[in-house]
Amino acid sequence: MKTFFIKTHGCKSNQLESNIIREKLLNAGYVESLQNTNADIYILNSCSVTETADIEALRTLRNIKHKNPATMTILTGCSAQLNASKVAELDFIDIILGNNDKFEIIEAINNQKSKVQDIFTVHQFNNQPLHSYSKTRGYLKIQDGCNNYCSYCTIPFARGKSRSNSIENILEQIKIYTNSGIKEVVLTGIHIGQWGEDFEPKQNMLTLLEAIEKTQIQRYRLGSLNPLEINGEMLNFLSQSSKFCPHFHLSLQSLCDKTLKNMNRHYNAQTCLELINKIDEMFRLPFIGSDIIVGFPDENETDFETTYKNVIESKLSSIHVFPYSIRKNTKAAEMTNQIPEKIKHQRADLLHKVANEKLNSFISQNIGIKTQILIEKNPDKKTGLLKGVTPNYLTVYLNACDKNLLNTIQNIKITTKDSSDKLFGEIY
Repeated sequence: MKTFFIKTHGCKSNQLESNIIREKLLNAGYVESLQNTNADIYILNSCSVTETADIEALRTLRNIKHKNPATMTILTGCSAQLNASKVAELDFIDIILGNNDKFEIIEAINNQKSKVQDIFTVHQFNNQPLHSYSKTRGYLKIQDGCNNYCSYCTIPFARGKSRSNSIENILEQIKIYTNSGIKEVVLTGIHIGQWGEDFEPKQNMLTLLEAIEKTQIQRYRLGSLNPLEINGEMLNFLSQSSKFCPHFHLSLQSLCDKTLKNMNRHYNAQTCLELINKIDEMFRLPFIGSDIIVGFPDENETDFETTYKNVIESKLSSIHVFPYSIRKNTKAAEMTNQIPEKIKHQRADLLHKVANEKLNSFISQNIGIKTQILIEKNPDKKTGLLKGVTPNYLTVYLNACDKNLLNTIQNIKITTKDSSDKLFGEIY
């Protein structure tokens, strides 16, 4: 029996797609290896959101081939899609599979042949049901691709145009998940707010949420959303739901109007701040996360200070901070006034401090509240304690070790936190 090992870089969509590839290989008789250097086949499902991600993908495969020249190395994912012609020249990569071709991995291995089709010729969502899933929460891909061409981003070129999965397919996957004992799903994709735009007639995400609400799933979360894709009607619906987890991730990227315009983002900072306030008012202690890019071309000190000030004044719970990374063939790469790396990282460090303070503050606000957690399928490896995630996306450790509670939803009270901001609670 041939063995395989899968390494995944990047987003939740990649993580889900790696599980689909894993299931296909297992069903075909391959055996998963726990050690990457001993596997007959090494698969890297890559990310390309930054230049560093591309470099890391090649470094990983080069090292694997160096340690075991007999290993068949396969590169798939966004880096494979964007850099197919370049990586085809590298002798440490045996097979390259594009984003829409990765699920044909059995055929590719059997024929030892690469396949990377033009992603813009793909017009239908490639539905791939997943029947076996070991995680506590099930990722559910509702959409692929992106129709926005932000000036810094290569993702549309890696994933193609937005393509929506049908409601029927989505509900069927939820049924598979619930029948296997999964109690929470996370709706994911490349730009989930564009779900339904390619249907005729067009549909919006609220239609999908209304359908999911009627299923047997006990909890669901949303992936990242553009601020313009969350309206009052959606918030009203979600605020009345007993299944929706009040965990929002807003794809903001900046809170400075000039920078947002340069990024080709079609909203302003005030719109974002008003939305954050509205979410905070409508939900009980909602987790509101965001991505912020610093050091974007032509971002002067005043522009950065605007974003910095707005972040501080906002009710964001968490911020992922990224120094701007030049991506070839994007408009931002051709812009003048590129910011020196040193300044980018100085700005990132400043915003990281604010991000840490906000997260610590949000965690503290939850001490003493009564809530629910979905207890993970396995106890914590270090302590042996049960742990789980609250609806508002906080991990809580329980002073309990009863394995009968694994993968159940329990009422708890959050009682305290330790010096590292780890939360503890008790079942009531």
